[in-house]
Amino acid sequence: MYSLRVEGSFSSAHNLRGYKGKCEDLHGHNWRVEMCVKSLDLDNIGMLLDFKFLKKKLSVVLEKMDHKYLNKLIYFKRINPTSENIAKYIYNQLKNGIPALKSITVWENSTSCATYEE
Repeated sequence: MYSLRVEGSFSSAHNLRGYKGKCEDLHGHNWRVEMCVKSLDLDNIGMLLDFKFLKKKLSVVLEKMDHKYLNKLIYFKRINPTSENIAKYIYNQLKNGIPALKSITVWENSTSCATYEE
């Protein structure tokens, strides 16, 4: 099994509805996002996928979230913008264009992350 990982980042604000504590108030993060793809097979030149292709796909999704108040995005109007749900959102945005997609990991700081995979 081969796997590749690429990273991207975005900055945004959010608040957690129903949470009792500091995170219920508006606050921001400089999010780091890791995309992992896996496959048993390589193409005819020995690549799983081109890093450039993966980075472009990820950056298109992250650009829509950069410098935004996540709670105001349509998806997060009814779903709490937790790290877990942000990882799932990004995964769902990418899965049709990247069949080898394995997981998305979202880091809200250097010590805390959430991963989503199907």
